[in-house]
Amino acid sequence: MQGNAPTPDGQVSDAPQDNWVDLYAPAWSRPYLRLSRADRPIGTWLLLIPCWWGLALAIFDDQTPRLFDLWIAVGCGLGAFLMRGAGCTWNDITDRDFDGQVERTRSRPIPSGQVSVKQALFWMILQALLGLAILLTFNRAAIALGVLSLLPVAVYPYAKRFTWWPQVFLGLAFNWGALLAWTAHSGSLGAPAVLLYLAGIAWTLFYDTIYAHQDTEDDALIGVKSTARLFGTDTARWMKYFLVATVSFMGLAVIEAGLPDASLFAMLVALAGPWAMGWHMAWQLRGLDIEDNAKLLQLFRVNRDTGFIPLIFFCAALLA
Repeated sequence: MQGNAPTPDGQVSDAPQDNWVDLYAPAWSRPYLRLSRADRPIGTWLLLIPCWWGLALAIFDDQTPRLFDLWIAVGCGLGAFLMRGAGCTWNDITDRDFDGQVERTRSRPIPSGQVSVKQALFWMILQALLGLAILLTFNRAAIALGVLSLLPVAVYPYAKRFTWWPQVFLGLAFNWGALLAWTAHSGSLGAPAVLLYLAGIAWTLFYDTIYAHQDTEDDALIGVKSTARLFGTDTARWMKYFLVATVSFMGLAVIEAGLPDASLFAMLVALAGPWAMGWHMAWQLRGLDIEDNAKLLQLFRVNRDTGFIPLIFFCAALLA
């Protein structure tokens, strides 16, 4: 590993050099925004995109768009930013001792001394309360789901201590928005939302295994578990399984949502989404090199585009 020492201004080592936090945010706010990963927005996108999948598929299911759906889309965007920030802050609080021993993460705000644990706790609570204010604008079923989502969020940072599959727990947390946004539109949970949720979990296993390969050496030294360490040189084969699961569950979700009311053309347009997403994931596999950290980070980040692909087709199907 190389080049991961903290920069003089406190920039986190794996943040893009031209990120807005380090360029434009007031100096006093930067440690807190870094705790929230605002300097690395890819995580917010990966949390938000399943929300928009769920909303689009819920409209596709009942063929009844409403003006409130615009607020659901915007509210999910704001909520994803806030709750991803709160979750990352919680993760950094629980992992502060581990982060100090891993080269890529020792520049994070807590191990590098930019903020104290008490300050981080206050920041986490503030973000969570703002997220709650947005959640309370949705219907009761969606509110209940939102509160329940705190369970996988709370457990995830500890998962790497007791299982080789912490990425499953990340998937449970990061794709909860598919259930919530569907329910915010429809008023109740449906089978297509659950299938979409399973597709998202498989996708998370795909992209976060790529991400975790950056830390396998340090993780082995400190005893942290991950699918990257579990799969090792067999990673590509496992990634193919996750690709197939993602496409299959998402395809089933589309079929379940579209029958019997959607037209054949609209159904075909919507089904093209998981198909195209699968091709994009296959493209990532062709470029996978588990020994090249720069390439691993690049592939992880392109998953924002991967997630947008089916969303584009779902939205097009609504107009078909």
